[in-house]
Amino acid sequence: MPIRRSPLIATTLVAVALCLTCVLSLALGSKAIGVADLVDALRSGGDPHVREVLAARVPRTLCGLVAGAALASSGAAIQTVTRNPLGDPGVLGLTSGAAAGIVTVTSIPGLAGLQLVGGAFAGAAVATVAVMVLGSFGRGPDATRLVLAGAVTTAVAVAYSQAVSLRHKAAFDALRYWSAGSLAVGDFLDWWPVVVIAVAGVGLFALGRGLDAVVLGDEVAAGLGHHPALVRALTLTAVALMTAAATAITGPIVFVGLAAPHLARRLAHGSARALIGLSCLIGPVLMLLADVIGRLVLRPAEVPVGVVTALLGAPLLLAVVRRSRGVL
Repeated sequence: MPIRRSPLIATTLVAVALCLTCVLSLALGSKAIGVADLVDALRSGGDPHVREVLAARVPRTLCGLVAGAALASSGAAIQTVTRNPLGDPGVLGLTSGAAAGIVTVTSIPGLAGLQLVGGAFAGAAVATVAVMVLGSFGRGPDATRLVLAGAVTTAVAVAYSQAVSLRHKAAFDALRYWSAGSLAVGDFLDWWPVVVIAVAGVGLFALGRGLDAVVLGDEVAAGLGHHPALVRALTLTAVALMTAAATAITGPIVFVGLAAPHLARRLAHGSARALIGLSCLIGPVLMLLADVIGRLVLRPAEVPVGVVTALLGAPLLLAVVRRSRGVL
C-alpha cells in the first residue's frame, strides 16, 4: 500500500508536523526563543522576559489549534455533504453572518457592552437559521439549495454590514479590526467557544456513516437506511456551531477549510470520519504556519493570519479549479 494512501501513516506524519509547528509558533516571532530557553520558560524558570513572551504566544497557539481544527473539519464535512470540492465554511454565509453580528453589537447602544465574540457567534447563528430555512424549500435541504442559500445569505449579510458600518464609526472600526483575522486574541479566548467546538466536533464525527452514505447519492443513502435530508441538516448544524465559534474567536480566516480537506485526500483515502479526523490535524498546522509567517515577514510588525492565508490560498483555489474542471 502506498504511504500516502495509508490513513495511519498519514495521521502519524501530520501529528509529528503539528508538534513541530507548535514549537515554531512558541519560538518564532519578533523575538526568537531558543529551544533551551523555551523549555526553561515552560517549566516556570529561565529569563522573565522570555516567560512574558510565552505568556502572549501560548494563548494564540492554543487559539490556532482550536480554530484551525474547527475550520478544517467543517470544510471537510461541507465538501462531503455538498459533494462540492470548493466547499468551505464561508460558502454557507457563516462568516458574513458573524460580521453582521459584530456591527450590530457595536452600533446599538444597548448592546455595546456585549463582547465581540458573543456578537459574532449570534450573527453566525442567525445566518445558520437563514441557510437552513432557505435551503429547505421543497423536500428538504440538498447540496444545490444549501449552496444557493449560502450565497443569498452572504449577499444580504454583507450589504447589511456595509450599510450599518458606514453610519456608525464604532461599528466600522470594530469590523475593520476583526475582519483582518488574527490569532492575537488575548482575553477573547474564552472557555465557551472551545466547549461548543468540542461538542459539535463529536457530533460531526458521529455522523460519519451517514456522510459516507450521502456521498453515494440520496437514493443509495435512503436504501441503506439513512435519511439524506436529516444528515445534511445535522451536519450543517454542527458545522455552523464550529465555524461560528472559531470565527468569533479569530475573525474570518479563509482557505483553511478549503485547503485542509484537499491535503487530507492527497495523503490518505478513507471514510468521512478518517477525512474529518485527518483534516482536524492538518488545519492547525496550516493556521499556525500562516501565523508564524505573518510574524516574520515584516518583523517586528505583524501581518494578520487572515491576510496570509488569503495570499497563500489563492493559488490553491486556482489549482483546485483546474483539477475539478470535469467535476464542476
